[in-house]
Amino acid sequence: MKVKEGCAECLWNRQRQLSDDPAYLADIRAIIDHRREKDCAPYLVYLFNQVYEKHFGKRYSYREIKKTYNDLLLSKETVFRQHIEQSDHPLKTALVYARIGNYIDFGAIREVDENTFFSLFEEATLSEQDQTVFASFLKQCQTGKRFLLAADNCGEIVLDKLFLEQLHKDFPHLELTVMVRGGEVLNDVTVEDAAYVGIDQIADIVSGGKAISGTVYEELSEEAKQAVDQADIIFAKGQGNYESMAGQGRHIFYSFLCKCDLFVNTFHVPKFTGLFLEETGN
Repeated sequence: MKVKEGCAECLWNRQRQLSDDPAYLADIRAIIDHRREKDCAPYLVYLFNQVYEKHFGKRYSYREIKKTYNDLLLSKETVFRQHIEQSDHPLKTALVYARIGNYIDFGAIREVDENTFFSLFEEATLSEQDQTVFASFLKQCQTGKRFLLAADNCGEIVLDKLFLEQLHKDFPHLELTVMVRGGEVLNDVTVEDAAYVGIDQIADIVSGGKAISGTVYEELSEEAKQAVDQADIIFAKGQGNYESMAGQGRHIFYSFLCKCDLFVNTFHVPKFTGLFLEETGN
């Protein structure tokens, strides 16, 4: 997804809030001004982080925050599972719950509010457009063999696990793989985080290779590239994965909440609206 001027300005302002060091900001400005047509926001942020560490050392670690939100969702896992299994369509409900989990994003939201987060479950439904995509999703799952979930955030990953549990019940023939970030970046999921919540008990875990808050194909590990290339169904979570994967000619299902102005304005929906999109790759 091309970095539009409004998005570039937002990225610039965020870096200015981190530091007013002239040398640092000059390097950041150069990255923004000389970005390539194919560069997406998650990749630019990856470059920003390298510049930050060159000037100031290691970035702030979200390790404790990630554990906090994984533990929070794990503490409610049994209740969520019961709600899912008692619903009219457990897989559909699990998909919506996992999408709501995308709220826990310290990259797009300055302050994650637990009350706001839990209130989103009060209307855990799919729109009419979502229902159309869901029907196509079910059809793909019936005929496909390899399923790849491109994960996003901690906390959210617990609800992703519940979604995969229902997917396995409905389509036991699917080989499930979860692709996570290749290093620490914001509160995004790594191999360690995914294993911590037990997702390795239901799916294989693949590292993306680098600490990029998206899925930039040319920067992926060989194992991750193979997982993407061989997947019959790709299910990508979050704005970062959409920004980095959309328009690449692949058949992908995207599930996320619209949390920033770019997505709100692009899709003409209120903030925190959940979307389920299908890109056919044609």
